[in-house]
Amino acid sequence: MTFLVLMLGVVAWLIALPLCGGLIRWSRALGLVDAGGGEGHKPTGRVIPDTAGVAVYLAVAGPMTATLLVVWLLPGGAWASLAPWAVQHLEGLRQVTAIGGGLLVMLSGVHLLGLYDDRRPIGPWLKLGLQTAIALGVVLFCETRVLRLMDQWGALGVGLSVLVSVAWVLVIVNALNFLDNMDGLCCGVAAVAGSVYLAATLIAGQWFVAGLCALLVGALLAVLVFNAPPAKVYLGDGGSLLVGLILAVVSMRTTYTVTPGAEAVGEGVIASLTGEVASGGAGGVGGVETGWHVLLMPLMVLAVPLYDFVSVVGLRLLRGKSPMVGDHNHFSHRLVRRGLTPPRAVGVICLATLATGLCGVMLTTLAPWQAWLAAAQTLAVLAVLAVLERG
Repeated sequence: MTFLVLMLGVVAWLIALPLCGGLIRWSRALGLVDAGGGEGHKPTGRVIPDTAGVAVYLAVAGPMTATLLVVWLLPGGAWASLAPWAVQHLEGLRQVTAIGGGLLVMLSGVHLLGLYDDRRPIGPWLKLGLQTAIALGVVLFCETRVLRLMDQWGALGVGLSVLVSVAWVLVIVNALNFLDNMDGLCCGVAAVAGSVYLAATLIAGQWFVAGLCALLVGALLAVLVFNAPPAKVYLGDGGSLLVGLILAVVSMRTTYTVTPGAEAVGEGVIASLTGEVASGGAGGVGGVETGWHVLLMPLMVLAVPLYDFVSVVGLRLLRGKSPMVGDHNHFSHRLVRRGLTPPRAVGVICLATLATGLCGVMLTTLAPWQAWLAAAQTLAVLAVLAVLERG
């Protein structure tokens, strides 16, 4: 299954690469471009197509749709003759086909929202409202909800869980949207974070989530061929919002804790806080007892995008501006003002994301005291970035 998951990434790359090249030509001919230079836009003044998100969407949604159809429609006897090694995973894969279908609908919705906003800005509050509706759809119809342990508190616990989940989706979606402000930045950071989650889900045997990660990473690496400095195409909101939603879903479905009663069957069953189950070693992955410290994983993997999001919102509020109105005060811009070239600023941010992400992927194999050391290391990386940008 690991090989099959990785091949999905190759398929996504092969789909997105020629699509992106074609989109550059078609977008210029149709005038689907970002001229840059304004508030919230790229400050280069170049006229660049902003439709690479279409390539990402098709590279993710196409193979995902085909895989879900094959898993659901191909009878068990055909699996036994064509791919006997996959029979043991068939039941689990079929259980997530409904979730996958719902997720495809939500991904399509956020992609269309971004595409429309790229052409005709719809206003920050309406945009946030539509994002909230999509986030609520993910939480309610895709069984992607964190902190399900609060369900034992009754309706209040369920409500709090839904509220936290929707808020998390909105923060990650907009954090990735904020990062799309410099050539290669959003693609690079998302590719690093997606690769970290890919490793974590492969280790845990969460094949559905791992497949989604592989598709995302493959598509982003293809787009990076054209989006790396100097960019020939931008993701646009149609891409950055889509990437943010995928990472938000993945981050919630790869947070693990040991399910109660696992010791009774002699095998530790690792489950995400959304309820997705995968087999692991006794008492945890690698035989290490996992606990609440694994909640730190998404905060570590996405620490740098969250740092940018929180700092930008804080700066806007301090200056009496709406946090939803774009400007050129993102972390990447601040690094450039401190003397880094834009490509070097992008490199610093991507490497910092890798440094914090590697800390996060190890959490399920660490004892609690070791996990807190990893958390301290993540904070140290963010402190270095803060010192660097302030000279």
